[in-house]
Amino acid sequence: MAKRYRPVDRDQPFLFPPDMREWLPEDHPVWLVIRAAGEHMDTSAFHARRKTGGAGTAGYDPDMLVMVLVWAYAHRVTSSRDMERLCRTDVAFRVICAGSLPDHAAFARFRADFPGAVGDFFAEVLKLCARLGMGKLGTVALDGMKIAASASKAANRTEDTLARLARETVAAHAAADAAGDELFGEGRRGDEVPEEAWSPRRRDERIAAALASLKAEREAAEAAEAARAEAFRERQRTGQRTGCSPASAAVELAEENLARVRAARAAQLAELEGRYAAGQPRRGRPAGIDDHCRVRQAQAKVEAARARAAEAERTAAERAANRKGPGPVRNVTDPGSRLMPVRGGGFLQGYNAQNMTSEDGLIIATGLTGEQADCPWFEPMLERAQDAAALIEAHRPAASPGLLLCPESGGQDHDSSQGQDGGIGLALADAGYCSEANLTCPGPDRLIATGKGRDLEHAAREPDGDGPGWGGPVTQAMRDRLKTPEGIAACRQRGHIAETPHGNIKHNMGFRQLSVRGKPKASAEWTFACAVHNLFKALTAGRLTGQALAALAS
Repeated sequence: MAKRYRPVDRDQPFLFPPDMREWLPEDHPVWLVIRAAGEHMDTSAFHARRKTGGAGTAGYDPDMLVMVLVWAYAHRVTSSRDMERLCRTDVAFRVICAGSLPDHAAFARFRADFPGAVGDFFAEVLKLCARLGMGKLGTVALDGMKIAASASKAANRTEDTLARLARETVAAHAAADAAGDELFGEGRRGDEVPEEAWSPRRRDERIAAALASLKAEREAAEAAEAARAEAFRERQRTGQRTGCSPASAAVELAEENLARVRAARAAQLAELEGRYAAGQPRRGRPAGIDDHCRVRQAQAKVEAARARAAEAERTAAERAANRKGPGPVRNVTDPGSRLMPVRGGGFLQGYNAQNMTSEDGLIIATGLTGEQADCPWFEPMLERAQDAAALIEAHRPAASPGLLLCPESGGQDHDSSQGQDGGIGLALADAGYCSEANLTCPGPDRLIATGKGRDLEHAAREPDGDGPGWGGPVTQAMRDRLKTPEGIAACRQRGHIAETPHGNIKHNMGFRQLSVRGKPKASAEWTFACAVHNLFKALTAGRLTGQALAALAS
């Protein structure tokens, strides 16, 4: 039995300088993150945006700030004030900082420069993972995920409300200027904040941006409708098959047709009068312009088009009166965010994140959009994924091209099942991306679900049964392909490949809401979170090890 306790003397100074390498064991993951980011990645994009020289204290090393943010995002920390606190109290953070103690403003300013550098950092992480033997491209999968913005749903305003707020803001500024001129005299006082130092997050600027976005969306819709009407007229002029006329131009087109028919009948009557004047005998009394059958038919079409337009206007008014929501809105806190429907009902103020994931869990391409629908993003994300595949192929280990080195299997290579050109073999997507255009756009082979998973499984069990007949011939061909054993087996992989990274980011990394506002900054932060996911995927998969980094260095 111990006769005494160990002494606790907090006044005792260190007899030797402390060594940070003794604070954490050699196999602690933070050392691997430090080596990976500091020795095996090109972080010049972050250095290019930092200012050195001139008056003031020396700035913090961008490599150190990147490492702190990587470690913080991987451990559910996104607040710059929490990062400042942990740099003083947490051993791993103190090791990364190496004695420096950045405050929250340093992290916030550094994160504000993300839009110009995070894309390069994401590519550097992807290169490192490829050099470590990751990036299995035999089957990739695309999926979207709703991520909350740093804004409230209650901050959404309609166009009329935004216009009123803008007018009130202008009036308030004018009143403040008048009061200042009366108090201090006209002109500048000499102690104003310079214009370049004003905060870009002022409320009046956000209101103006939100109002401009709504106006641009409305004008784009009107321009698209006018383009459809003009295309219809062009088909009419060239004698092509026109189909139904656009609803917005139905009355105008019917009136134009009536004018043409009346003019044609007037020309016919003028020709008859000329013949009569030349001595041709009259045979009966020709119908007048308004009594002619074709004119009456054209007039009936005009009246029918007017009646349909009035009915459509009345229906639209009723829908607007009975609408539960306010209609098109923009958020005055983050004008780039949108109301997004979420599973289970309700709406989320946020963005729609698009990720293309490799078979071994790497996010090889990512994007953040304000659109609710996934379908328009299939082709752009497929192009980004092909660029990423080329990047991965260019940085694979030279000793085994086209193969993956698997350290957990004893160092033996196994086939990566990639496409014949070394790129993506098969791209998977859910029914939200199904369209004729997405099924036929250039790129690798793809399987896009044509319905819900349970319906696809039922169709695969009964391939001869009657299924839905919607969609064009390419959609029907995809539906038939998904009935085959090979097609349904490949489709079953989509959920695991595409949704696992989203679960890791949301549940393990705790990244459920963006910390910054504005589409460019929000997109950069999401890209950074995906890069952190990739880096720690290599760590948890046993690829990012001290031995592997040493081999890369040699």
